[in-house]
Amino acid sequence: MLKLTVRIRHRDEHAGKPIVDLLLALYKRSGISGATVLQGIRGYGVRGSSRADVLGLSMNLPLVIETVDVPEKIHGVLVEVKSIVGTNGLISLEEVDVV
Repeated sequence: MLKLTVRIRHRDEHAGKPIVDLLLALYKRSGISGATVLQGIRGYGVRGSSRADVLGLSMNLPLVIETVDVPEKIHGVLVEVKSIVGTNGLISLEEVDVV
């Protein structure tokens, strides 16, 4: 099994739509068994820091979108995932054992 992980920020968009929504729709449309979105509380990367401001009014927190499925399904969406995410985040693949 392969785990596909995408790390972005909450407000990241592609073609005017939230990347997280586009990825979840792609996974579902492609028959991937499921996905989980995790929201971080703080992070940093090439594009700077991601965190809530002091008042918590302006949040652009890190998101991690993970899915696990057979390699054929994961590789089947990878080109489109790369196109949607672009330079907005980090995409990683990892072999996993599902127990």
